[in-house]
Amino acid sequence: MVIPPPVRPPRITQYLKPYVLKMHFTNKYVSAQVIHSPTATVASAASSQEKALRPSLETTRDVAAAAKIGKILGERLLLKNIPAVAVHLKREQRYHGKVKAVIDSLTEAGVKLL
Repeated sequence: MVIPPPVRPPRITQYLKPYVLKMHFTNKYVSAQVIHSPTATVASAASSQEKALRPSLETTRDVAAAAKIGKILGERLLLKNIPAVAVHLKREQRYHGKVKAVIDSLTEAGVKLL
């Protein structure tokens, strides 16, 4: 059974950033996804778990893998005509290491940050 996303009042949605980048790092994999806030759906995603990406990555969990994921996600966003995203960092995430690699490769791919 598919549950529809919650309907937000129009006053709240005018203050939300439309596309938000969220990243998740485990001991084995790196994943990032862009979520469309008003509809609460995933607009685009990339992960080092994808079978097509595994041969091109030496390891699936280091900074180089995070940079590759950011580059691929940026290309997918531009194909879907999404020119800009906002970044949502968890409390324990700092702008350094894997997080920095994903965000920097997104901007190098041509996606702007809000």
